Amino acid sequence: MERWIDETLYPSWRQRLRVDRVLFEDRTDHQHLVIFENETLGRVMTLDGVVQVTLADEFIYHEMMTHVPLVALGEARRVLVIGGGDGGILREVLKHGSIERATLCEIDRTVVDMALRHFPEVSAGAFEDRRTEVVIADGLKFVAETSERFDAIIVDSTDPIGPGAVLFTKGFYADCHRALRPGGVLVTQNGVPFMQGAELTQSVTYFREIFADGSAYLATIPTYVGGPMAMGFASDDTGLRKLDVATLSARFSGTGIGTRYYSPEVHAAAFALPGYVQKLIA
Repeated sequence: MERWIDETLYPSWRQRLRVDRVLFEDRTDHQHLVIFENETLGRVMTLDGVVQVTLADEFIYHEMMTHVPLVALGEARRVLVIGGGDGGILREVLKHGSIERATLCEIDRTVVDMALRHFPEVSAGAFEDRRTEVVIADGLKFVAETSERFDAIIVDSTDPIGPGAVLFTKGFYADCHRALRPGGVLVTQNGVPFMQGAELTQSVTYFREIFADGSAYLATIPTYVGGPMAMGFASDDTGLRKLDVATLSARFSGTGIGTRYYSPEVHAAAFALPGYVQKLIA
């Protein structure tokens, strides 16, 4: 019998994905995890009924979550990734030659193990890189207790349901601020603003209460339906999100990194927000 998975993120709008073959399904200590094959999207991972990653379009999300903050910084050495158990953010972080250590803090070991088994292309060896440190822990607790200071913190969380809900609180953002070096940058997954506008409003409001500058930028990721997706952006360096294309190009060309979505031009344009998004964060 043909099986379809309904994504249950929104109460009045759903997308359905055909399950061509189930590769793994289990309820872990933290969430319901399903990995399956779909003819259009390739392999797909869902957590608690919400799509997390697909092989077809993961590159867009991972490139934009990573290269926007790191190219803006120029010479990041230590990066913390919270969530991101599939390893895609880690993969992109480690492409930057300036990186000395990339710490990944993931609450659910099963996500890492199953991603390594079923999505090895996503991490592409990043977990074996000598610069990688993997910590299986609650990201909320980790940033509250760490004595390390990071150039960038990238929060690759689920939506604010289940174990990911605490990663959208003012207290968590304040602890991220404390764990950043002066002038460091925080980037967060903030959903599709057309559908989840209140979430973006809340996060950016908190950013501006804690950091000197708080805003968002956009990327279009087909799997995340309902319009472009927002990434939250916060720093005490008010110039980081205002760099011109020439500066970004000079920095990015020096990395030698090849990308399929990110470019200096896309980077600069991503901060040009349409009116409805500007209104949400005004």
